[in-house]
Amino acid sequence: MKIEGKTVLVIGGAGFIGSHVVAELLAGAVGKVVVYDNFTRGKAEYLTASLKDPRCFIFPNGGDIRDVDLLNDAMKEVDCVVHLAAMWLLHCKDYPRTAFHVNMEGTFNVLEACVKNQVERLVYSSSASVYGDAVEVPMTESHPFNNLNFYGATKIAGEAMCRAFHDRYGLDYVGLRYMNVYGPHQDQTAAYTGVIPIMLNKIDANEAPVINGDGSQAYDFIDVTDVARCNALALQSEACDEFYNVGTGVQTSIKELCDLILELKESNLEVTYKPYGADDARRLVQNRIGCPQKATQELGFTYENDLRTGLQNLIDWRDSSG
Repeated sequence: MKIEGKTVLVIGGAGFIGSHVVAELLAGAVGKVVVYDNFTRGKAEYLTASLKDPRCFIFPNGGDIRDVDLLNDAMKEVDCVVHLAAMWLLHCKDYPRTAFHVNMEGTFNVLEACVKNQVERLVYSSSASVYGDAVEVPMTESHPFNNLNFYGATKIAGEAMCRAFHDRYGLDYVGLRYMNVYGPHQDQTAAYTGVIPIMLNKIDANEAPVINGDGSQAYDFIDVTDVARCNALALQSEACDEFYNVGTGVQTSIKELCDLILELKESNLEVTYKPYGADDARRLVQNRIGCPQKATQELGFTYENDLRTGLQNLIDWRDSSG
């Protein structure tokens, strides 16, 4: 669909990925971008540049997806919705009931409000966590759902609800399954931060980075600006009732990742290898690399930032942010 002159509501638009999606949309011919965020994880400072554009607004009355009335108010006169709000993987592990209310009930509320307000198109942020550990590599969109954790369970439920709302009400949507996203605006210090910020924090403190296991576990790392561009492409595509991997298709082991970060930081620190706990090796995903072909063929998406470039951009952002 064409988004020229359209109003897009970005739910979770002050967050890590959401703030980049807002900037990507404003770089195009969109009419208006409204940010809906409760600022639990998002930060207003991530929107500083975007808010200088007169087409960008923060919804004034908060932005919690558990508040049905507020959601409906925010969606009045909205043409399209990008839904990124969610509790993160490790947060879901520790607070599964809250994860249910935010990720599952909250997503139901978003879908219901989209139908009620006759939203033309929704882009739903899912996750490669739905796949669990790889049965085959690279993982295509037909890979079985082998998820074991609460976060992945909420994303599987969200996907199923998107399908049900499309079947029952004709809701036009596309779902995106993100691989391991990294980059500026990712939480760098919280208890639930990702592997890359944790390594960078250790190195900046002149402490040895820690690798669990032998470092052979491998993933598909994708820069957040590429993810944002894929969201914009999905919003404008003719695809409907489909899910797409958003990744590079490039396999990188944790050891290779750590070695590259040490090189970019010009650090001589030695890596510390830590044995897995009794249940960790069974529960943690050891291998997950996505096949990007479907997104390339049907959305026109191809990543632009390789891991070296993306990590350098992240390091530069950290340095400039103090």
